[in-house]
Amino acid sequence: MKEKVLISACLIGENCRYDGKSKTNKEILQLAKYYDLIPICPEMSGGLKTPRSPSEIQGDKVVSKNGRDVTDNYQDGAYWAYSICTLYHVKLAILKEKSPSCGVHYVHNGKFDGGLVEGMGITTKKLVSAGVKVINEDEAVALLHQLEEAK
Repeated sequence: MKEKVLISACLIGENCRYDGKSKTNKEILQLAKYYDLIPICPEMSGGLKTPRSPSEIQGDKVVSKNGRDVTDNYQDGAYWAYSICTLYHVKLAILKEKSPSCGVHYVHNGKFDGGLVEGMGITTKKLVSAGVKVINEDEAVALLHQLEEAK
């Protein structure tokens, strides 16, 4: 039985991003040879629709571009991701960089100007605090290359 890995659904082709699109990464799809991939979109799991107004972290809140406080939705989505990891004993998650939910090293700066700041998304923080290793899409591609070389 393969190890289970949580993955941002947008990375494997689910049109769940705020703009109604995906960020499919064909190399990451190849990780299915080595792992059972469990897709999740924390925003949708938290009750937000697709498409939706983009959101960014502002202090201790997540706010949509139209001014709506969506913090509870993001916290609910993080809880669902955490619950899946607990239920399936997930030790690794591959999440989409820059996202207010899934950012691993960087998130948008909260000004809706495209700028980035160092930090983690709401879901990433929850998973890391629970002991799950979280990597971004670039790190996942590097992992794939390591696995391919080890064959």
